[in-house]
Amino acid sequence: MKKIYDYQKDEQVNMHVLIKSAEEKITRTNKPYLSFVFQDTSGEISANYWDITPEDSDLFKPGTVIKLEGKRDEYKGSPQIRINSIRLAKDDEPNNPELYVERAPVNKDKMVEEFNHALFDITNANLNRIVRFIMKKYQHDFFQSPAAKTNHHAFMGGLAYHTISMLRISRSLSELYSDLDVSLLFSGIILHDVGKVVELSGPTATDYTLEGKLIGHIVMINEDIVRACKELKIDEEHEDVLLLKHVVLAHHGELEYGSPVRPLIPEAEIIHYIDQIDAKMNMMHTALRRTEPGEFSDKIWAMDNRSFYKKNYENPSS
Repeated sequence: MKKIYDYQKDEQVNMHVLIKSAEEKITRTNKPYLSFVFQDTSGEISANYWDITPEDSDLFKPGTVIKLEGKRDEYKGSPQIRINSIRLAKDDEPNNPELYVERAPVNKDKMVEEFNHALFDITNANLNRIVRFIMKKYQHDFFQSPAAKTNHHAFMGGLAYHTISMLRISRSLSELYSDLDVSLLFSGIILHDVGKVVELSGPTATDYTLEGKLIGHIVMINEDIVRACKELKIDEEHEDVLLLKHVVLAHHGELEYGSPVRPLIPEAEIIHYIDQIDAKMNMMHTALRRTEPGEFSDKIWAMDNRSFYKKNYENPSS
């Protein structure tokens, strides 16, 4: 069965997809239309459904599987579907939304094993107890949740996969820079995005929750650290706890990107850049996976709207 990114430009599309998002908008001539993002396990693609009725808005909701007919197109360098017709999937058709959700490329059990191994490397007693307390609360959802609504690691298990990738990078850097505090580094990486379990609605038709919109994952995890200290009777004014709060609060790096403070210790700076590296490499990998050798990828909005080149030669065998 062909998937979204098996179709080439100008090819006729006939398939089932999941509605990841559906937003009603108004044209310049004051006519309503639906702005869709469709999804299957190969990725997601946008589409506009023109001249809608009120019934269409009620019918085609996020999380719904539909039968789609149309044409693979492009708009301003980005892939798009030109819709000819859509309808709800029937009972005898593949209508389970979970069939269309992209998943992490690493098995969940392997991620859990690697994650647990990292916990043993947190030798600072206060930090270890805090991390274990918080992760016990979120562990089930942590290994199911995406890391974002769009852009990087926006798939089932993406949050855990992103976190484990960051831990792998940090292991190498801690060997190179031996003065880094590994306990603080690993604790900050494990906790930095855990609030997204609450900030985002889950892997199917991912959206921001009310709490996510009003508070955000950075503040949420800081509050969780405070609650953990109270429950565990750990002095939250102790230096190691203050530094843990700092690396979490500073991981976006800049005030305008949502961090209330910029990195002021090496571990916070390292976590910020590891976060950036892994997010951007994932975005590039996703775009280049859908690109033919010798061609440029679709534009990546979150990376200054750049297109990236997929090299045409193969690496020599080692």
